[in-house]
Amino acid sequence: MIDRRALLAGIAATALPAFADSDDDRVRLALDAAAKAAPAEGLAMLAGLDPRGLAPGHRLDLLTARTGLAIDAGLATRPGDYGLRLRRTLGSADPRAARRRLDRALADLHARSARLFDRIGIAGDTIGARYVRLFAEADGLYTDTAAGRRQAVADMNRDLAIHRAAVARTIADVPPFCLDVTVRVLTPAEVAAGRQGYRTPPAPGRPGAYIVDLADIGRRPAWSLPSVVAHELLPGHMIQLGIEQTSPPHPLRATYAAAFVEGWATYAETLAAPDFRDPRTMLGHLHWLIFRAARGRIDLGIHAEGWSSGDARTRLAAWQGVPVYFATFDADLARIAKEPGTRAAEALAWLALADHAPRTAAARRRWHAAVLANGRKRLDALP
Repeated sequence: MIDRRALLAGIAATALPAFADSDDDRVRLALDAAAKAAPAEGLAMLAGLDPRGLAPGHRLDLLTARTGLAIDAGLATRPGDYGLRLRRTLGSADPRAARRRLDRALADLHARSARLFDRIGIAGDTIGARYVRLFAEADGLYTDTAAGRRQAVADMNRDLAIHRAAVARTIADVPPFCLDVTVRVLTPAEVAAGRQGYRTPPAPGRPGAYIVDLADIGRRPAWSLPSVVAHELLPGHMIQLGIEQTSPPHPLRATYAAAFVEGWATYAETLAAPDFRDPRTMLGHLHWLIFRAARGRIDLGIHAEGWSSGDARTRLAAWQGVPVYFATFDADLARIAKEPGTRAAEALAWLALADHAPRTAAARRRWHAAVLANGRKRLDALP
């Protein structure tokens, strides 16, 4: 049943002009009240609000919150419904179609990797085995010294300059402050505390940065880092989160459109891929994409197809070969088991962007700007 006090709070937020000066303000108050209530109660609070005439960001807030709260209300009675879990932070998605799309992505990524491995003469029974051999090469490794870490950061900032120069060709009307970003290394104190890499998004008047974890630098060959720069900085998180900083989404939209954030950053790696001319750099790029697709497919396998953790680990070894720097196989499998639908939603958000992008460069450039405008979105809100 709907709590009477919560419902009255919602009515007060939506109906009393004394508490708000505009429709946008009334929606914000109603969303604040809905966020504190149970999902069904919050949904009832938002039922009478009209999205027409709202500013675009507030309209996205309202429509996203309604959809997400309805899903959470369903999960309250059907907590094991994987389809709802998958749609919770993504948008329209069917587990069977998701499985087909992820299988197709993995097959394509493996075929592309195989051609490059053939080119550089690395053989193996599986793509994973070939990646094990690639990561075992000494070439491309930085020394485990302060000088080696300085060189890695310098190389990443060099790649960042290349990606920065390409932004105008791939995304229209990017605010200049989004490009004011850099790479730096974790401080000794942060390393001692066990902190992983993190980012500080740019905002008007405030530069952004990606603070890279190079503590175990022997696991970060030079050819693996250009795609990291694209994902974490440009044209990835720093543009998406930077634009979003100018008009932050309501916390309900931040929750119910969360898959978009990693989806955009992964898609952004593919926008930078034309700059990856060396075959090993391209293999590093493909390895990151395989990681995203594989963990999404593992998510589906465990939660919708009954895979055991042992089955999933065997598949990861064959598909990916080597864990990415920040996620060992065992740690990632444990996280996937606890968060059904999350990793699959992130991978599917990337693939949806790739599937919907216009074919011509000019149209794609404008579409990217529209996709990023007003912050994160569910799939059904993409332009």
